[in-house]
Amino acid sequence: MKDYQRILIKISGEALGGEAGSGLDEKAVAPLADAIVRLTRSGKQVAIVVGAGNFFRGVKGSAGTIGRVDADYMGMLGTVMNAIALKNFLVARGNDARVMSALKVEKITEALYPVQAVRYLEQGKVVIFAGGTGNPYFTTDTAGVLRAIEIDADLMLKATKVDGVYTADPEKDPSAVKYDQLTYDEALEKNLAVMDGTAFALARENGLPIIVFNMRDPENLTRLLLRGESLGTLVH
Repeated sequence: MKDYQRILIKISGEALGGEAGSGLDEKAVAPLADAIVRLTRSGKQVAIVVGAGNFFRGVKGSAGTIGRVDADYMGMLGTVMNAIALKNFLVARGNDARVMSALKVEKITEALYPVQAVRYLEQGKVVIFAGGTGNPYFTTDTAGVLRAIEIDADLMLKATKVDGVYTADPEKDPSAVKYDQLTYDEALEKNLAVMDGTAFALARENGLPIIVFNMRDPENLTRLLLRGESLGTLVH
């Protein structure tokens, strides 16, 4: 596999919630933090975008009394909580980390400046982007692609609970077949639900390669980026 130097990892909130998929599970976050530290100590530059599904999902929350816009902002605030938690796990392991938020939460996060984010990455710090895009109606997948482009990342990793992109949901359809590679156009035409169409379209327009892989085993980060193993599905 190509030697990618600057990587953005999109991590769902559910991944931080462990088996329950809600709240923060130290047993899930600790090995993830360990894997990220191994990457930075090997010389990789690592940025992260976190979701908030372990606390609140904007789209799901908007199905009831809460309006869609407010629900999306609540989800963005959830990403800030996850980002601060992950930062503390990394700092506890001796790796400096900074949280930059698209929402103004000045006492606990920094304003989002891509140029400053790149400086931090070059210094070996992990940059955790919170607050989604800062706007309602956009997913954290789209935020991940946007931040990856802004920092000129070589690759975006989309962490999921399955080991790649399939023709159908493998948990529901045992005949589903995994793709080893896909083009952006194929992903859009086949309406593959692993990422939203806006994210895929933005990646296509800017030539950002994406690898969709299984994050249930944090060791997969080492296998992908340090050992050069081919895992998951490459969208390019």
